[in-house]
Amino acid sequence: MVVYRLRVATGPYFLAGTLDSISVTLVGTNTESHKQLLDHIGRDFTPGAVHKYKVNSSCELGELLLVRLHKERYSFFPKDSWYCSYITVTDPSGVVTCFPCYQWIEGYCTVELRPGTGKIICHDSLPLLLDHRKKELRDRQECYRWKIYAPGFPRIVDVNSFEEMESDRRFALTKTTPFADQGSGSGNRYLPGFPSKIDIPSLLHMDPNIRYSFTKTASLLSNAIPVSLGMKLRGLLDRKGSWKKLDDIRKIFWCHKTPILEYVTEHWKEDHFFGYQYLNGVNPVMIHRLSSLPSNFPITDPMVAPSLGPSTCLQAELEKGSIFLADYWILGDAPVGHLNGRPQYVAAPLCLLWLNPQGALLPLAIQLSQTPGPDSPIFLPSDSEWDWLLAKTWVRNSEFLIHENNTHFLCTHLLCEAFAMATLRQLPLCHPIYKLLLPHTRYTLQVNTIARATLLNPEGLVDKVTSIGRPGLLYLMSTGLAHLTYTMFCLPDNLKARGVQCIPNYYYRDDGMKIWEAIDNFVNEIVNCYYPSDIFVQRDSELQAWVGEIFTQAFLGRKSSGFPSCLSTTEELVKFLTAIIFNCSAQHAAVNSGQHDFGAWMPNAPSSMRNPPPQTKGTTTLKTYLDTIPEVNITCNNLLLFWLVSQEPKDQRPLGTYPDEHFTEEAPRQSIAAFQNRLAQISQDIQNRNKTLALPYTYLDPPLIENSVSI
Repeated sequence: MVVYRLRVATGPYFLAGTLDSISVTLVGTNTESHKQLLDHIGRDFTPGAVHKYKVNSSCELGELLLVRLHKERYSFFPKDSWYCSYITVTDPSGVVTCFPCYQWIEGYCTVELRPGTGKIICHDSLPLLLDHRKKELRDRQECYRWKIYAPGFPRIVDVNSFEEMESDRRFALTKTTPFADQGSGSGNRYLPGFPSKIDIPSLLHMDPNIRYSFTKTASLLSNAIPVSLGMKLRGLLDRKGSWKKLDDIRKIFWCHKTPILEYVTEHWKEDHFFGYQYLNGVNPVMIHRLSSLPSNFPITDPMVAPSLGPSTCLQAELEKGSIFLADYWILGDAPVGHLNGRPQYVAAPLCLLWLNPQGALLPLAIQLSQTPGPDSPIFLPSDSEWDWLLAKTWVRNSEFLIHENNTHFLCTHLLCEAFAMATLRQLPLCHPIYKLLLPHTRYTLQVNTIARATLLNPEGLVDKVTSIGRPGLLYLMSTGLAHLTYTMFCLPDNLKARGVQCIPNYYYRDDGMKIWEAIDNFVNEIVNCYYPSDIFVQRDSELQAWVGEIFTQAFLGRKSSGFPSCLSTTEELVKFLTAIIFNCSAQHAAVNSGQHDFGAWMPNAPSSMRNPPPQTKGTTTLKTYLDTIPEVNITCNNLLLFWLVSQEPKDQRPLGTYPDEHFTEEAPRQSIAAFQNRLAQISQDIQNRNKTLALPYTYLDPPLIENSVSI
């Protein structure tokens, strides 16, 4: 009799243990063991526990290929979930093999685990393992299906497929699949803090391995309920009409102040701060350097001479490379809706900025349409205080619309959902790229499903607080995707294309490049572990299917985008993976985490405008300004959203934190450790720099960056 020794680890999470019966079968190159029940006196598989067992076999099994976990009914107890972290098996000769699991197993089913060694398909030759890869992907492709949300949009997960899978499996006692289902639910519910209903059945049927944990859900609700209840009790969420005075806006967030929000509230009118936000605000990707003025922006030297001073002129500054443009052309054809029964308005401004000799980026001129003429004056810092402030506020409204819809939701949330879907559908658990990317897809499908159920749906929050509503959202995102390029998606290429490499005090750029390089080095080491040469990339059919599906489903097969549809070299693979990880983590943090800081003072980020852009100068007063920016209830609903999305719920995993040890070989583990050390050094550098700044830039400090898009 041959004895194999097992260690079975249950996750340390709430309700991670199980009362179900767990059995195991060991599969080797020679033969497989009999199915054996794992059972001790007392309760097995309690949260956080590691239990030891013995499995007897009549002969040696050979090299271990699979561990089959059988989860079955125990006595009269109802079925429950079990979170299995890993299983280690020590064979008779003392060799230890680790089988990572790190997933919820629900219902009565059989789950097959492979050893933790990363394997691309070229490395597998045994029919058993090749069949296992195919079956795993076939099952996951059945579970995770694509859906068209709207024309011109990246494809999304079809949550209805989870309900269909559960219905199909109710009659099955066993199922060999790495995923399982959640129990049923009924009815639509309100999520506190949101003005629209959530489709509870769709969320409950989602695969538990992509759904929020109990801790994260509880934390999200605890953030939402007190704030929304406080606003409701003060009547702010239902109060229509203009603000009586600007200082009244402070009352909304009296208990949710941050140092940055206080700074914004004090400095929002200043040109210096207006320019600063193009570098280190929540949308730090808008400006590009000019070598000549656009034909539809007829600025003359006399217009800008008071700002530039007597020692220079506009042409000289253009030649010097110190003139920049923020162009909001995409808003020119955006549909506009109604709020509180009143029509709203949108502008498509052009904003010219100057990098002065002191290193400050300052606005020089603003035109509130793409078509110059008598009805579209060019506003200047030398105009009256309220004319100039209103022109800048129109630009901030345009910033809000493009940031929320395209920079934030399209380019991080929706694209990262597509990356997650392709990874789940085309790469098996043993694939090294799956192991690399999985932590960076955590909770993304869940949070996007919530967003579509509460924000993007008809009569959702977008319809209730923005001037363009849902039709405008659909237009902006589809148009944005049609113009998105691979150059824009890759930070180093993006910075170079926009000509912003030399602007001083551009902390988003500086911190972002350090993180990009750290990710690039880490990914390069991982890729070189498993792809010794380019030929292995070319022959990896699963990898090619993965990148091909991203190209067709995320970027709709548009060749002019420059996104790869196939990969030929390790260099191409490293760049693509680096871009994916950066955008799923650091980029999302940069454009999401500061929304409350920069947006809670509503005039700095108005979601709607109630009067058309001014066609003449000298007509703006404090009263007309207050009658143009959002009404009280619109402001409060929008600020509630800012507060929620800026507060990452608990159960966080900062960038580079990988508690689930999917990689078991020494080389990738060393690469992870080196990556973590580099991120720690970057964090220290950022914190040291921030001590010298009046307004610290913290959004790309690695401990504050979540591994994935999860809020």
